[in-house]
Amino acid sequence: MSAAAGRAEPRRAARFSIGTWFVVAALVLGLVLGGASERLVPAWRDGFGNVFGIVGGLWLDALRVTVIPLVFALLVKGIVGGTSVAGEGRIAARAVLWFAGLYISSATIGMIVTPLLLDLFPLSPGSAQAVQAGFAAVDPASVKTSVAGLGDFIRSFIPSNLFAAAASGSILQIVVFAIAFAAAISLLEPARRKPLTAFFDSLGEVMLIIIGWVLKLAPAGVFALAFVAGAASGAGLFGAMLHFIILYIAVGLIIIVAAYAVAVIAAGFPLGAFARALAPTQAIAFSTQSSTGSLPAMLLSAKRLGIQERTADIALPMAAALFRATGPAMNVAVAVFIARMLGMELTWGAMLAGVAVGAVASISAPGLPGQVSYFTSIAPIAMAMGVPIAPLGMLIAVEPVPDMFRTVGNVTMDVAVAGALDRRSG
Repeated sequence: MSAAAGRAEPRRAARFSIGTWFVVAALVLGLVLGGASERLVPAWRDGFGNVFGIVGGLWLDALRVTVIPLVFALLVKGIVGGTSVAGEGRIAARAVLWFAGLYISSATIGMIVTPLLLDLFPLSPGSAQAVQAGFAAVDPASVKTSVAGLGDFIRSFIPSNLFAAAASGSILQIVVFAIAFAAAISLLEPARRKPLTAFFDSLGEVMLIIIGWVLKLAPAGVFALAFVAGAASGAGLFGAMLHFIILYIAVGLIIIVAAYAVAVIAAGFPLGAFARALAPTQAIAFSTQSSTGSLPAMLLSAKRLGIQERTADIALPMAAALFRATGPAMNVAVAVFIARMLGMELTWGAMLAGVAVGAVASISAPGLPGQVSYFTSIAPIAMAMGVPIAPLGMLIAVEPVPDMFRTVGNVTMDVAVAGALDRRSG
């Protein structure tokens, strides 16, 4: 487990701190006051709207500027670290393969299931119009209704100019280059590899410090964005937020069900025995929202299930540091929700880009505080799909509740994968 992961995870355990409640309260207060501002005289209403639009825009720009350097640094660090771990033993190598396969599967599930859920449980026309009006007020780019096609997706793999790609926000090109760059670093001799790994580790830490500063201003930023959105959309945005939370949690529950399927089919555990052994660990995960904090409980659950100590001692710490099964599906779900609410038509190219970046971007998510990982994991997916990321500035306020289900799904899949590895190792 990396030092960065060890430092960041405890901050996740205090999710419902005073600061978190301030962000939630700022969202609600901003929507209420924004909706009520229509009763003001036009000069006052427009004046408040302009001021809060500037404040919210500055806060969003401060978050945006960190995305590409942070994603690049964490991808390089995560991939180089993963390849180093994979070379240390057969169980570790198999674990990395399991993680990679489940990341892709999770992102695919999110891309398929989210539109189906939105078709089965659509927003009311009034709420949908409120979302479009609110998001468009926050970011005028939200009014676009189309995204890149399949041809653009294929052409977007290789950047002709890395700096131009970074300046234009071509995140898929950045991700592809980061993967190639990290793979090349992993082939260097240890003496040459270590300084580069240390540099990108430090770069990632610096970006996290900056994001931490920006997130301290989250109540002001979220309030400003919510006021602008509320002034444009009225009370209809409240229903859309509730709809979003339910959809978000539903996708996480689907991954939890998939974890039980892995436990029964791949690991060979009886369903009842697995559920009983995991119940204490899931309770800890739900209350702490920390996979690393749940690691001792995961080890106890593995012991109850008869997983060999050697397998558990390798696979579970690796999973706590490198693996978040629910991340790709739930992150993709947020991007798809924003696109659907804005009336954007997702092409095959956009969906493939979302799956690809959703699977890869999750490598950088472990060990980050919840609100940091929320933005830095979802923003690259949205950018790759051509979906505006400005709405994330408001949706980040309601993330703590779904994050409980994220962590439950993560620890459940961690133990299921450990059981599958143990079964394969005899």
